[in-house]
Amino acid sequence: MDLLKQRIKNDAVVKKGNVLKVDSFLNHQIDVRLYGEIGREFYRLFQNENVTKILTIEASGIGIACITAQAFGCIPVVFAKKSRSANISNDVYTSKVASFTHGVDYDIMVSKEYLNSGDRVLIIDDFLANGEAVKGLASLVSQAGAVLVGAGIVIEKGFQPGGKELRESGIRLESLAIVESMDAETGEIVFRD
Repeated sequence: MDLLKQRIKNDAVVKKGNVLKVDSFLNHQIDVRLYGEIGREFYRLFQNENVTKILTIEASGIGIACITAQAFGCIPVVFAKKSRSANISNDVYTSKVASFTHGVDYDIMVSKEYLNSGDRVLIIDDFLANGEAVKGLASLVSQAGAVLVGAGIVIEKGFQPGGKELRESGIRLESLAIVESMDAETGEIVFRD
């Protein structure tokens, strides 16, 4: 997706530890026009999959998932919570996820009333590094007996193992921009063709 790659080239900051900071347009301050293009592209890629629900993880994936859901005709978005709150029942699907960005493990959960065996689920997330979030979300889909139609990722770090592992496991993975390499000292970002 050329618009996304251009924004990454122009506005992203490469930090030490293989961190790509895109918070000026993707996950802190949001470029809604870019989100609209992202949502339409995910729709184009998955429109023939009869998607009934979009699943993401809090918090950065929620906005992208909602815009994508609009492109699909306003289907429901479900997001996995990283902590139990008073308003979530004990009847939940759970999975453990290690966060590359935050360096912590989360027990993610979704109420069983929002994922069902008849659902055809598309996972949407902003980043993919080691693939832990997608693996955890895929586990929730499996626990529900639903069908995972694929995962749409905005930015994949192609030099980390997550994308390769997910594809080898049989998950249809569509990443809009795959970063092949990046250098914190020079700020250079190279995309996979």
